[in-house]
Amino acid sequence: MTALPPRFFVTHDEVDRVMTSFYWRIRHHRVLGPVFIAHIGTDDAAWGAHQDKIGRFWKNAILREGGYEGRPMMVHRNAADILPEHFPLWLALFEDTARAILRPEAAEAWITMAHRLGSAFRMGAEDARRPAHEAPRLA
Repeated sequence: MTALPPRFFVTHDEVDRVMTSFYWRIRHHRVLGPVFIAHIGTDDAAWGAHQDKIGRFWKNAILREGGYEGRPMMVHRNAADILPEHFPLWLALFEDTARAILRPEAAEAWITMAHRLGSAFRMGAEDARRPAHEAPRLA
């Protein structure tokens, strides 16, 4: 079987650099930091493991290389302290980080992908909190 081409070109090193910078910024963010710390803790090794796991997610999504196992939608949906209003903050930090590190075309392609993912996660978080009798919000 022939491997699929990358969705867009970034290197492993670029993904790792984006993850390192992004998660440093998340860890120190006044709103998002406490939410992430509640799930990851304060140990540097735990943050490194999380960063590596999410790096594998993005390398799989972008470079199509496998290596990631997980159910990120369910993790975000089931965490009661991850609120829909957190996603715009997350995306703004990600945009700034990607644009600071990557070539413009790679940054914009990755940002577009992150927005699709963020929208899905936000909708999942909203749906998890929606009363059973209410219709889901689709936008």
